[in-house]
Amino acid sequence: MSVKENLVNIKNSLPAGVTLVAVSKTKPNALIVEAYDAGQRDFGENYVQELVDKEVVLPKDIHWHFIGHLQSNKVKYIAPFVYLIHGVDSFKLLQEINKQAEKNKRIITCLLQLYIAQEDTKFGLSFEECEDILNSDAFKNLKHIQIKGFMAMASNTSNEAQVEKEFRDLKTFADKISKSFFKIEVLSFGMSGDYQLAINCGSTLVRIGSSIFGERSYPA
Repeated sequence: MSVKENLVNIKNSLPAGVTLVAVSKTKPNALIVEAYDAGQRDFGENYVQELVDKEVVLPKDIHWHFIGHLQSNKVKYIAPFVYLIHGVDSFKLLQEINKQAEKNKRIITCLLQLYIAQEDTKFGLSFEECEDILNSDAFKNLKHIQIKGFMAMASNTSNEAQVEKEFRDLKTFADKISKSFFKIEVLSFGMSGDYQLAINCGSTLVRIGSSIFGERSYPA
């Protein structure tokens, strides 16, 4: 099926209030334009240079989501235009985003990445570390970032019960934060293989790539 047909099928399966981010990393601009022409505006990238290159030539009303592991020294390259940074996994990174946002005279929206998987390869803050940051005076002094919610990646396993538990633990924590600190507007979890389960567990934003564009092709 075409990119347009894939998009229509996925969007028709999403309930109201759930945002679809089309994960366009490693995909050529022509495929992104095809999705754009079909009405898609939210795209996710996880390589800074690739994102910068695409932003220059693609339509300016695209919402670019940075969904990868972001190094502090590369924040400056995406700070002028990035729509939402998903993977903020340290206070140091949050400080750098705030610094670059101030330089660009804007407020950058972010999601704190939480560690919910049973895997060492995943990044993220523990629930305790997250609460410590939100409680700190240093966090309250960051005036050029806005935390909209949380992002997480479940364990890479065929055990659906484990994935569901990880998702539900995240939702429970988000509900707690909404009562204690501020309303959590965005919960970014769920990908091509588990997005329906994620939505059932409270996800408000799903990141889908291969089901839209086909299997990934990595640059040499």
